[in-house]
Amino acid sequence: MSSPYTYEYKVVTFRESLIGDALDSDKLEKVLNKHAEDGWALKAITSADVKGRIGPGAVEGLLLTLERPRR
Repeated sequence: MSSPYTYEYKVVTFRESLIGDALDSDKLEKVLNKHAEDGWALKAITSADVKGRIGPGAVEGLLLTLERPRR
């Protein structure tokens, strides 16, 4: 069965300084709400090693996969 919509996807990297393995849920909520204002809906959250801005190392982070009907 085909969908009447064509979707587009966006992957957002959510990197957080993890102190004691605590994730800032308020910050994550703000990121999701910011994208929701543009019509994006959360499709999946994946835990991953995310490359830092400086140097070759990676930190634990999240990949947020967002979806919306193509405009």
